[in-house]
Amino acid sequence: MAVTSLQRTADRRALSDFVRDRRARTMPDEVGLPAGSRRRTPGLRREEVAQLAGVGVTWYTWFEQGRAIQVSADFLERVCRALQLDPAERQHLYALAQHRPPPHAAPGLPTVSPILQALLDSLPNPAYIKTARWDIVAWNAANTAIFGDYALIPPDQRNSLWMIFADPRWRRMIPDWETAARRVLAKFRLDHGRVGGDPAFTALVEALQAASPEFRRWWPGQDVAERSEGIKRIRHDTLGLLEFAHATFTVEGAADLRMVTYTPVPRG
Repeated sequence: MAVTSLQRTADRRALSDFVRDRRARTMPDEVGLPAGSRRRTPGLRREEVAQLAGVGVTWYTWFEQGRAIQVSADFLERVCRALQLDPAERQHLYALAQHRPPPHAAPGLPTVSPILQALLDSLPNPAYIKTARWDIVAWNAANTAIFGDYALIPPDQRNSLWMIFADPRWRRMIPDWETAARRVLAKFRLDHGRVGGDPAFTALVEALQAASPEFRRWWPGQDVAERSEGIKRIRHDTLGLLEFAHATFTVEGAADLRMVTYTPVPRG
C-alpha cells in the first residue's frame, strides 16, 4: 500500500514527538553522563544523544525535527541504543521513520570466532581486537586487569579513540596525554583516509568534535602515522607506572579486525 504525502507528513510529526519524548525520559545518569545542575529541560540534550549514538548533531537534529531526510537502518539502530529503546519502541521508530518493520536482529559490531577468542584468552599479557574504526570487539582477562572491564562500557563508546579523547579515566591513565593523543590521532587519520568517506567514520569524527575540544582543535591538521608498534606508558591505580611494548596484527580472513598485544617492559 502506497504511503501518501499527507501520511508521510503526519508520520514525520509523530516521529518528532516520539523521539523528543523518549529523549526527555532518558536521564543522563542512565547512560553514564553527569547529571549536572544547570539543565533547563529534563532528560538528555540533543547533542548528548548524537554523541551517544555516534552520529552528527545536525543530522540528528533534523531527524528529531521530523524533516524530510533519508536515514539508514544503521542510523536508526544507533538512536535506538542511545535512547535505550525497548523492542516495541524500536519497532515503532522504524514504522514512523521508514514505514517498515525493523530487521529481525539489530546489526552490531563484528564478532570474533571462538578460536580467536580462545587465542586471546591464552595470552598472559593484555590483548584486544579492534575494527578498522577502532571499535573494540574482544579482549582478554589480562587486558581487563590493566585497563578495566570493557564490558562495562556502552558498546557505542567502546572505541579506542573515543576513550582516549572523551573518557576522563583514560586521560588520567596516560602520562603526557597530549603527546600520546596526538600520536594516536595521526594513526587514526590514516585509517580514516583509507575508507573513502565511510558514514560510520564520519559519525565518529563528528561525535568526537562535539565531545573533545582537543580533538576539535587538532583534527583539521594533516599529521599521519602508520607505525603499529611502540611503547605505551600507563599510570595504574594500584600498580603505579607501567610500560608496555605494543604491536598490532591483522587478522587473516577478517581484514576489518586487528589484534593489539601488550608485552610488559621490565623495570630497570
